[in-house]
Amino acid sequence: MPTPLIRKARIEDVRAIHSLLMRRDHEALVLPRSISQLYSHLRDFFVAEQDGEVVACVALSITWEDLAEIRSLVVAPELRKAGLGRTIVETALSEAVTLGIPTVFTLTEVPGFFAKVGFEQTEKERLNQKIWSDCLNCPRFPDHCNEVAMTFRF
Repeated sequence: MPTPLIRKARIEDVRAIHSLLMRRDHEALVLPRSISQLYSHLRDFFVAEQDGEVVACVALSITWEDLAEIRSLVVAPELRKAGLGRTIVETALSEAVTLGIPTVFTLTEVPGFFAKVGFEQTEKERLNQKIWSDCLNCPRFPDHCNEVAMTFRF
């Protein structure tokens, strides 16, 4: 099986990214995104392409002058546990370095994965309040949220 190519997302990738994000096998792990949101935030996304098909995605969303978020990380089930998730996250982290952003955070239900990439657990309250825009619209907020806040500092 060929190694997936990781690249910036293009306009023709939006429907495939949407399909990945809407898959039922990770329903509780990522917030759904509308097609409109994906078009609006397409520049945030990286995809992994294999045999012409988008098999993974991640977004690096700038939150503030010194803070960005890793979000919408999904790897197709057949490619999980093969290092693709780590590789695509590291690609997004590399862009944070290029942009001069010293801290990247994520809100996750799989902190063990992000710890292996170098993220450290932190208190949600320590993060910029702009992160709460998604949280306020989540049906699990505030009483049923299982997400752990983690940060990566350069």
